[in-house]
Amino acid sequence: MPKRTDIKKVLVIGSGPIVIGQAAEFDYAGTQACLALKEEGYEVLLCNSNPATIMTDTSIADKVYMEPLTLEYLTKIIYHEHPDAILPGIGGQTGLNLAIQLEKRGVLADCGVELLGTSSKSIEQAEDRELFKKLCQGLGEPVLPSDIATNLEDGLAIAQRIGYPVVLRPAFTLGGTGGGFADNASEFRTLMKNALALSPVRQVLVEKSIKGYKEIEYEVMRDSNDTAITICNMENLDPVGIHTGDSIVVCPSQTLTNKEYQMLRDSALKIIRALKIEGGCNVQFALDPHSFQYYLIEVNPRVSRSSALASKASGYSIARVSAKIGIGMTLDEIKLANTPAAFEPALDYVVTKMPRFPFDKFTDADNTLGTQMKATGEAMSIGRNFEESFLKAVRSLEVGLYHVQHPKFNSMGEEELLKYIEAGTDDRIYAIAQLLRLGCSVEKIIKATSIDKFFISKLKKIVAVEGYLKNNVLDIEVLRLAKETGFCDRTIGELWKMSEQKVFDLRKQNGIMPVYKMIDSCASEFDSYIPYFYSTYEVENESIVSDKQKVVVLGSGPIRIGQGVEFDYSTVHAVKTIKEAGYEAIIINNNPETVSTDYTCSDKLYFEPLCTEDVLNIINLEKPLGVIATLGGQTAINLAASLKARGVKLIGTDCDAIERAENREAFEALLNELEIPRPLGKAVTSIEEGIEAAAEIGYPVLVRPSFVLGGRAMQIVAKEKQLRQYLQTAVEIDEDKPVLVDKYIRGKEVEVDAICDGKQVFVPGIMELVERTGIHSGDSISVYPSFSISEKVKQTILDYTKRLGLSIGIVGLFNIQFIVDGNEDVYIIEVNPRSSRTVPFLSKATGYSLADIATLVMLGKSLAEQGFTEIYPPEKERYYVKAPAFSFSKLQGMDAYLSPEMKSTGEAIGYDKKLHRAMYKALLASGIKLHSYGTVIATVADEDKEEALPLLKRFYDLGFNIAATIGTARLLAEHGIKSKVLRKLSEGSEEILEEIRSGQVSYVINTRAIFSGVHYDDGVAIRKCTIQNNITMLTSLDTVRALLDVLEEVNIGVSVI
Repeated sequence: MPKRTDIKKVLVIGSGPIVIGQAAEFDYAGTQACLALKEEGYEVLLCNSNPATIMTDTSIADKVYMEPLTLEYLTKIIYHEHPDAILPGIGGQTGLNLAIQLEKRGVLADCGVELLGTSSKSIEQAEDRELFKKLCQGLGEPVLPSDIATNLEDGLAIAQRIGYPVVLRPAFTLGGTGGGFADNASEFRTLMKNALALSPVRQVLVEKSIKGYKEIEYEVMRDSNDTAITICNMENLDPVGIHTGDSIVVCPSQTLTNKEYQMLRDSALKIIRALKIEGGCNVQFALDPHSFQYYLIEVNPRVSRSSALASKASGYSIARVSAKIGIGMTLDEIKLANTPAAFEPALDYVVTKMPRFPFDKFTDADNTLGTQMKATGEAMSIGRNFEESFLKAVRSLEVGLYHVQHPKFNSMGEEELLKYIEAGTDDRIYAIAQLLRLGCSVEKIIKATSIDKFFISKLKKIVAVEGYLKNNVLDIEVLRLAKETGFCDRTIGELWKMSEQKVFDLRKQNGIMPVYKMIDSCASEFDSYIPYFYSTYEVENESIVSDKQKVVVLGSGPIRIGQGVEFDYSTVHAVKTIKEAGYEAIIINNNPETVSTDYTCSDKLYFEPLCTEDVLNIINLEKPLGVIATLGGQTAINLAASLKARGVKLIGTDCDAIERAENREAFEALLNELEIPRPLGKAVTSIEEGIEAAAEIGYPVLVRPSFVLGGRAMQIVAKEKQLRQYLQTAVEIDEDKPVLVDKYIRGKEVEVDAICDGKQVFVPGIMELVERTGIHSGDSISVYPSFSISEKVKQTILDYTKRLGLSIGIVGLFNIQFIVDGNEDVYIIEVNPRSSRTVPFLSKATGYSLADIATLVMLGKSLAEQGFTEIYPPEKERYYVKAPAFSFSKLQGMDAYLSPEMKSTGEAIGYDKKLHRAMYKALLASGIKLHSYGTVIATVADEDKEEALPLLKRFYDLGFNIAATIGTARLLAEHGIKSKVLRKLSEGSEEILEEIRSGQVSYVINTRAIFSGVHYDDGVAIRKCTIQNNITMLTSLDTVRALLDVLEEVNIGVSVI
């Protein structure tokens, strides 16, 4: 059927800020869908509140509304724009839930708007657990014994009837939020209460647990003609019981027999036909490894998190095809490269996805994996065999490991390791490899983990190759075998006691160099050339090297806290600009969730680890003019020195400039020369040196390791005992790993992103942070234009920015963070000689595309030639506010107070001519529940009580009830504010926790002492309970003040006549 001509305008709903369980894969899907609809001639409207993504660029849709993703705002947009249709299945669970709510409220019917693609009835059938179960039973498809509970008592009865262990799955939630396994009634009660609270419809599926079964996924596609195909199938290395987003996933499946493969494929196609799915769909199965018994776990009637992985693994753009099916096209009419979309992709390679966890930052979080997703991102790799693909994935993760060997397990014995691997953890695979090194049998490992023998045997082969290398130093055939198995030069060098460079040279001398194979989606069954490649050690090279001048852009790797999709935004913009300037643009990256790793984005895509060796192999083949390493965050910039040492030309800011900005001594010398102040500080290389430095500088001090991203392991300490503990436990400290000790200055924090071309500097905007110093800038509310700093301070900031950019030698983007104290003195915190997290936000707020301007500068076109002759353009007339989004509920055990260490996973934007309205939108869009009544619990540190008093008075005047611990309550009473007194946990009472659980609390204000350094366990328990009960928690009084400004602006009070 040809595309529909009766609709002209289509609304696409995005997925909002990135949180664990709903990350950049939906922005990738949304971007693809918008471009596909525009390609077919439709006017595209987009609503998404995430400023960090390329999706919300004005080039992606015809109109972009960066408004909160709520029913109220979507309704306003629909009544304002009158679209003909909505594409609901692209924006993850958020977009799907909103589309269904709009239909149920009658908004769509009133405005004559229809849902494209899969019908709402089909969506409900797939999403509603009971309806789905009935459908499967009607089709003769096996589903697990289960029942739905809407309260705790029903749930306990169902669990008793089914028999423990059971698994809980709340309806309509993301990334398994609120789910989990219960082995008994006690565990069930705790899980069930949380699950009911998190389900928007208060429905929880209680299901028989099938831990130990294989978990298999099929990514399938169907059109309105009932043509249905399988795009690919994927196998979780971990058995059922670990969320698929947290599992190592292999594509195509490696352990299924042909009978099993066809049996599950038939089931997947049968179910999507019965549901009348139109577009992409993900079907998850549990398969008994000892029989042909299987169960349907769930169907996602939308583009899912796995869809991005399947798209990149197969070269088949699922979101693009789904969007075109939504407007009436059929699979035979849609073209993908040289083949119709009706052809099932064929894979002649192995893809491995490894999840990236935040436990390196959050050491207090529980790293045990279950049904609730905890990973923040993922890396994908491709090889000709599992071993090669897997080892490439390990070094793509950027967790400080280059091989399946973790120092943590080196000293453990077999018994201890076997106990450790019983539970799924983020590092279990490394413990298994260590067991194999100790000679443990494959059978013992299978018994402990239920992981298929195939995967354990492959790990055993990797360990065997380690042995061959140790016993055959400089043997060229063993070197060849190691490279074919996926070993990197660094690992071989460590086993052969030589440098990585020497191993590389030895390979080159003996012709052991990789070739590049093409992902062509049809295993070379048809003639096609898709510029999408992976390396392997075979004979034929399929990457055709052109004679055009080339520029390589290094991507940013897997998404993690501190380095998110914002860096992919800069990469995508740079590639577009490079292509427009007449060069061939080549991307190297390994993140399947992002727009930059779609092969249509660049002239050539290499899906490879971002390690020196892998990048160098590509450079040796392509021979580019140079490499841009300043747009891919710390990942790319960390490669600059090693690439330069190997003779690679860097385009833009060079290694000497990076060293001047990032090396403590060089930077301090430059600041002294320029007479630019910074907080007193010292780099120390031993514990005692750190204690002496702090005593000299004066407490409190800010301590952190040198060369960090996202404030990792950064703390404010106020006492020598605290500092000693930090230096002994939180960081490694030695000559090669200095720790920075700086004087903590309390003041306003201000930030700029700027561009320098070597002659002049352009600063498009100055951002002021709401929270004072001591909270990471990524976790603060950021406002452009600034709202409280003086013209004098702005001029000082611009002066320092210009002089630093020119003196460091920046060519391209850089970011500077400042402190402004009470006397309006301005201090430098740090200079980042690269693109930053705030580039997309500032680009969208100011209207200046920073990444494009900077890329042209790097290619040799000066700021003046681009028309930028003044340092600071006129500020915009409306306010733009960026608010952080957190995923605390997903990371059990983690203490959720805000500190110098970054904890947010995403961000949302709000904008308006009035600051507090912009702030309201940003807070709402970030997921904060803005209550205008209820109870406020206040437990504040003694040093904060005086400042907190007028803020609590404002809550009281707004009509809130105040509940406080004894010290705060006494102070409130002295100032005529009534409050409910709650006894402390340390006094043997659980009153405060019971109040939080009561359902009446709107906000919990809980601050930690900075200057006294005295912290109580009460605070940890209060914060944990607040997060578990999904209540808005505020740990900074500056955030409280901003929230009150918003509530006073938007709330209409009551009064007598």
